[in-house]
Amino acid sequence: MTSPQVSIPFVKACACGNDFLLIETSTVDEWISADLSALSRRLCDRHQGVGADGIEWMSPHASADVEVRLINSDGSEAEISGNGTRCVAAHLCATQGKQTIAIQTGAGLKTCVLTGRTESEYEFEAALGTAAISSELRINLADGLVRGIPVVVGNPHYVVFVRDFPDDWQKRAAEIQSSPAFAATGVNVEMVVVDGPHDIRARFFERGAGETQSSGTGSCAAALASMSSGTAQSPLRVHAPGGIQTVRKDGERIFLRGSARLVCSGEFFLTG
Repeated sequence: MTSPQVSIPFVKACACGNDFLLIETSTVDEWISADLSALSRRLCDRHQGVGADGIEWMSPHASADVEVRLINSDGSEAEISGNGTRCVAAHLCATQGKQTIAIQTGAGLKTCVLTGRTESEYEFEAALGTAAISSELRINLADGLVRGIPVVVGNPHYVVFVRDFPDDWQKRAAEIQSSPAFAATGVNVEMVVVDGPHDIRARFFERGAGETQSSGTGSCAAALASMSSGTAQSPLRVHAPGGIQTVRKDGERIFLRGSARLVCSGEFFLTG
């Protein structure tokens, strides 16, 4: 006699090219949830699974609208994704009619406020709290020294300013990630070109996912490093391959504005 097939319902959402699966943990049996890392890798596989940069595992929370646990496509866990948080907000807006959504993340409680909607695309401004910006950190790479600014926006970042993006920027970013300087926590790497006082371009190489089309917290880190260096001002538009996000500061508080689109829903059949 064959055992019954297990299926996992999911919603897929995308924020500026950064895609996530949104899954209720209550839909996953205990024996599966004991190893969310392995399950997340299967689901995020772009050939054998659904395909995504990561999964926002959603659970009820006593004082927030939802609690999320973010697991990257390689199975590693991260504190927060600005884009992923916005995707969760879009889902709750669509299913519960909420316009202000409180989301408990691994980096604390974050609030997303709906600022616009067109069909399945939503725009939010998210209050991401405060950041810690360190002084310049120099790292030795195989082809020489690189200078960057460490920024913590609930998760760790290293921002490198360049005149233009090198052809091998992904290789350089991966080498930065492997530096002993980031052995304790890992790091997300941003390459940044400053185009003007209110516009920068950025490329993102994230922990657990590699190159991504955009990054919410990465956009914040890139913007804050630019502001702290005196080359840009708030509000600051961050241009990435996946789209534009806007970062502004109100005192020490950071706000991120951008879109999130609900792409599809379905079931993943768990076999083997």
